[in-house]
Amino acid sequence: MNNSDCVAVPRCWDELASRVLEGHRLTEEEALGILESPDRQLLEVLAAAYRVRYHHFGNGVQLYFLMNAKSGLCPEDCGYCSQSKVSTAEIPKYNLLDEDRLLDGAQEAHRRGSCTYCIVISARGPNEREMEAVTSIVPKIKQAYDLKICACLGLLTPQQARQLKACGVDRVNHNLNTSRQHYDQICSTHSYQDRLDTLRAVREAGLEICSGGIVGMGEQPMDIVRMAQELRDLEAESIPVNFLNPIDGTPLQNTWQLNPRYCLKVLAMCRLLNPNTEIRIAGGREMHLGALQPLGLYAANSIFVGDYLTTKGQLPEEDYQMIQQLGFQIMQAPQATAPC
Repeated sequence: MNNSDCVAVPRCWDELASRVLEGHRLTEEEALGILESPDRQLLEVLAAAYRVRYHHFGNGVQLYFLMNAKSGLCPEDCGYCSQSKVSTAEIPKYNLLDEDRLLDGAQEAHRRGSCTYCIVISARGPNEREMEAVTSIVPKIKQAYDLKICACLGLLTPQQARQLKACGVDRVNHNLNTSRQHYDQICSTHSYQDRLDTLRAVREAGLEICSGGIVGMGEQPMDIVRMAQELRDLEAESIPVNFLNPIDGTPLQNTWQLNPRYCLKVLAMCRLLNPNTEIRIAGGREMHLGALQPLGLYAANSIFVGDYLTTKGQLPEEDYQMIQQLGFQIMQAPQATAPC
């Protein structure tokens, strides 16, 4: 399918959704066609994505809560990140939070209706002390609040992945961020292959994979397609789609190439390429989608509630209202056994 086909046949996106629901795997050309579709077809593209989203997830919305458990102090040089060694951004810098702070974060995650608590540290990979702290706190969080735990700890060895599985971690987040072809434009201290190796170690340990990317880092549309294809091949259970927040003090601070309509097409492409995978609208949602945020949930079925790592999100009450006004439902968190 190409753009001229879409112009000639107004129902082509609906037909594509039907084929996906029948088991068709989107081709590279079809995925690229979504990103390059004219803005006048945006609602048709979103309607196609919504058909697939509704088939697999209904109108449910999963909420995630992020805890920046260790901030700054990272030896990597990722150009998008305010916590990297090359960043001069003014952010909090601290070592791993103590157990009480991590438990407080879990309580807040539960209070906000999140089913998943994401523990994130800035690092190339966890050291022994950090691994011991995470593997110690996870069983306590699960006992108190019965939350799913997603750990984002950097590069992992197979042994570390097995340790996380053994302590009760449900999934590991480790984003591919972009395509293999574009990766060396955003980072030089580790490779795309290093990231793939971590994801394969995660899978071999029996953990779920949470992996996505950052859109708007100077890549071409094909880079986004290839990243989404790689995630399909990895059978990732969850794909967070971030939109670059060009933070002052980072190498990408002056990079701005997105508009809300393109961001919605990215979400739709990810849904049609990965039909039964959880698609999450992640960092940069408020900045880049703006007033069109609700439309994103016609393709995605998950969002973060509250703040991100070093940037602010919108108030949780605004998210709840947005979901309610769409006629969608927040997926309910388990009942806590500890007081909230």
